[in-house]
Amino acid sequence: MPLLEQVLEKNPDTVKIAFKNMPLRFHKFADPSARAALAAHKQGKFWEFHDKLFGVEKLSNEVIDNIAVELQLDIAKFNKDMNSPEIRQIVNKDLLDAQKAGVTGTPTIFINGKKLKNRSLAGFQALIDKELKGG
Repeated sequence: MPLLEQVLEKNPDTVKIAFKNMPLRFHKFADPSARAALAAHKQGKFWEFHDKLFGVEKLSNEVIDNIAVELQLDIAKFNKDMNSPEIRQIVNKDLLDAQKAGVTGTPTIFINGKKLKNRSLAGFQALIDKELKGG
């Protein structure tokens, strides 16, 4: 089971995951992949799309399109949403937020605004417990 799912399973009433995009400029398919996942979100399939993107060895436009088909998305809506100003604005805002927070790479994890250094299950839980006790 992926680590974030384990964290949620251990903390069902106290943890909420908010995913922010930071498509790295040097990665040709980072931006299209981020926009594709957000377009999939409009059809209720963000995490499924996200997980499939991270499960492929090499990203391409064909891979993105194939995932959309595999998840049975409305392809016309998906393509329209993926290229919409709204989705582009969300990605740009996420990038600005990452810069303001001092994020320099991905993945970066914050718990209650504090950067997580130990990304093991125990590390997650220790910081979650500390924050629940008032930091």
